[in-house]
Amino acid sequence: MAKPTIILATSNGIGMGHLARATAIALELAPFAHPIIVSVAGGIAELPATTAIACEYIPGKNRGWMARKDWDTYFRDRLVAIAEESGASLISFDGVVPYPGFIATKLSRPTLKLVWVRRGLWQRNALRFALPFQSRLVDSVIEPGDVARAYDHGPTSSRTDAHLSAPVSLYRAQSAKGRDEARKILGLDAGKPAVLVQLGTGDSDMNEKLRAALLGLKSWPDVQIVLTKEPVDMDGKSLVPEGVEVKIVRYFPLADLLSAFDGAIAATGYNSVHELLPARIPTVFISNIRGTDDQDARAQWCHDFGYALRANHADLADITATVVKLCDPSTRASLSAKCIELKNTEGGAEIAQLLLKIANNPELAHESSLKKLIRLIAVKGLHLATTIYRTLRPQPFATNISVEEPIFSEEVDATFLRTAIKGNRRFEQLIPGSSLAYKNKRAAIAARVYR
Repeated sequence: MAKPTIILATSNGIGMGHLARATAIALELAPFAHPIIVSVAGGIAELPATTAIACEYIPGKNRGWMARKDWDTYFRDRLVAIAEESGASLISFDGVVPYPGFIATKLSRPTLKLVWVRRGLWQRNALRFALPFQSRLVDSVIEPGDVARAYDHGPTSSRTDAHLSAPVSLYRAQSAKGRDEARKILGLDAGKPAVLVQLGTGDSDMNEKLRAALLGLKSWPDVQIVLTKEPVDMDGKSLVPEGVEVKIVRYFPLADLLSAFDGAIAATGYNSVHELLPARIPTVFISNIRGTDDQDARAQWCHDFGYALRANHADLADITATVVKLCDPSTRASLSAKCIELKNTEGGAEIAQLLLKIANNPELAHESSLKKLIRLIAVKGLHLATTIYRTLRPQPFATNISVEEPIFSEEVDATFLRTAIKGNRRFEQLIPGSSLAYKNKRAAIAARVYR
């Protein structure tokens, strides 16, 4: 049997959770299928060169490259185009809310199977009311497991419509580098302790949390403080306290190099928890309460069962004091030893096999006329609901867009992709080896929305 092509689409969350899960699943799929990752997350720039997985960036609606009213149609057309080019039989979507454009792909290409990869641990918000409706619009729902699932009391916790897997992680012991090699790759001093800091910046409260955490690390003699992005505020001013030095590194997947670190300070996002703890890195978790993810419930579970330290995200003094505790060798040893007890985080392999089974199921290739009508009505309704939501909760987006023609490129170099994705000139990424017909189709799609 020929290998099926499976498209893994993701939304753009607060962190890298959606994209990290899709990458973990794609790596497990690679021996059995042709995975393609498409995402509105800028972090996709790191994937093609390091994983050899075919990828395409799709600019999000808040990017400002097109009118928002055109975006859902654009997203649908991009997914349909790549499905036709690659012969894909299934598209999965990892995100809190399935975009209307994702749901609409089946109207244009009825034989496509649609799968929603829906993370648990939701906070209780208005999105919960749409759960039963959205779940019926896909062929299958898959819930990646969570080590803190026992503390999940959100709207997905009592639902029985999803296939539950083990937790998904990019950390794999068999591919992780040893401590010396990891430190050499990152350019760290082999004889000094090192701590990884992965906290968001931007809004003033997030900036202050980072500063408070860095202040706590002043108690750790000779420590090397490693961040994955420049710690600056919206005006470009440094967030690093006086007397503290930091090192900026960029490597993907960083999960392969976690052995380089003696400790970590991170937001309690899905991928941070499911990478740092299996790697046995002593960690302080500082929750980001924005979005749908109930990070504080996850942090509380980690703390209550002794896997990590939880700092009160609303108390800067507690953040500093908790980070000071991480400086104690006996505390770190206790946390690292406890993490040995964690159950497997091999959900990526489980989900890969589920997707293969669904992709090869001929019974899901067709749907009734009634379901097609319901889908059409649903797409219109979701589009309207999304429009209303974005009107009530507007988000800033770029306005200094270049009037030059869009860049179309099959380039996989991470530096090029980062620059193109963050730039003000519209960028259309193409999977390597694209046919002329696909390039022409993509040009036509771009022409319709970039006016």
